[in-house]
Amino acid sequence: MKDLSFDTKAIREGYRTTQEQEHSEAIFLTSSFVFDSAEQAAKRFSKEESGNIYARFTNPTVDAFERKLAALEGADACVATSSGMAAIFATIMALVESGDHIVASRNMFGTSIVLLNTIVAKFNVEISYVNLGDLSQWKDAIQDNTKLLLLETPSNPLGEVVDIAALSKISQASNVLLAVDNAILTPALQNPIALGADIVIHSATKYIDGQGRCLAGAVLGSEAIIEQVSAFTRATGPSLSAFNAWIVLKGLDTLSLRMKAHSDNALKLANWLSQQDQVEKVHYLGLESHPDYALAKTQQSGFGGIVSFEIKGGREVAFQVINATEMLSITANLGDTKTTITHPASTTHGRLTDKEKQQANITESLIRISVGLEEVHDVINDISKGLLV
Repeated sequence: MKDLSFDTKAIREGYRTTQEQEHSEAIFLTSSFVFDSAEQAAKRFSKEESGNIYARFTNPTVDAFERKLAALEGADACVATSSGMAAIFATIMALVESGDHIVASRNMFGTSIVLLNTIVAKFNVEISYVNLGDLSQWKDAIQDNTKLLLLETPSNPLGEVVDIAALSKISQASNVLLAVDNAILTPALQNPIALGADIVIHSATKYIDGQGRCLAGAVLGSEAIIEQVSAFTRATGPSLSAFNAWIVLKGLDTLSLRMKAHSDNALKLANWLSQQDQVEKVHYLGLESHPDYALAKTQQSGFGGIVSFEIKGGREVAFQVINATEMLSITANLGDTKTTITHPASTTHGRLTDKEKQQANITESLIRISVGLEEVHDVINDISKGLLV
């Protein structure tokens, strides 16, 4: 169904109706699958015959999610995982070997940096960090043993971006894989593969589910790349459950509508925050004052739902603003229909060293808001309570 539009693919792609002729996607809650004969079982295990074997390997509901997300991202293949962090780890472990080198953005989600520094580094993998938007740093950091460039764009929580197409040319010239975490925008607003990325990674826990109901992740790319990642997940077990797959599969139905609404609300909130005396700086890509605004417009069809701002007064005042809210959810998750608010320096990026926080521009006065789908004036009114303290 390549000729269909994005919204139509989000509803119609992926699922294969069973002999029961159900109209809504079924959930296959089973750990294993039976075979017609011992001969068929042997063929399935040897890959002479395609088909289900065991839920750690394949599941029809998971398969439907994988095929639908691949269609939306423009990828050849997809493997789903139990969480976004599982997707990042599976990508690294499948494609990088001991003695190899990774170049990563220092402007990534805090846990991604912790994963690289505390787990991946144990396997004798060298890691270099660069500023996300500085192409010269990416180019200079590549070594003979570099296998992977790893980043998220836009970054969480400040919304920095990198020119994906330009970075792709750098990675291709050195025969290095480029992996882009697209969880903040989703394929509804950005398609990294079309811009030259080799791999797209998702925390489907965020906007793809969109309602904070479950954990899920995904890795997308060519058949050859996903075959390697799938071999790792099959052997180690960070597979996505059928129930969670069904939830995120249904989340894709409304993805485009939700991302447009999140973006609209976020821009209204960012504009309001920019006019408040207590606010020192607002970080939102949709503001023309954002240093990456022009670049973002060339590779994104929207600016997403993450708004961060720096309040005058540091951590103490930031906590006052957060605690004064009555409707907003104080939680570190994002991408929910409910607006959430958090203090990145003590939560999502709390395990970074002071130096790492400084390098990533995560200050004690920074507050992150994942703008939901409520009436935005109610969100503004709730935040204003803290600004008046």
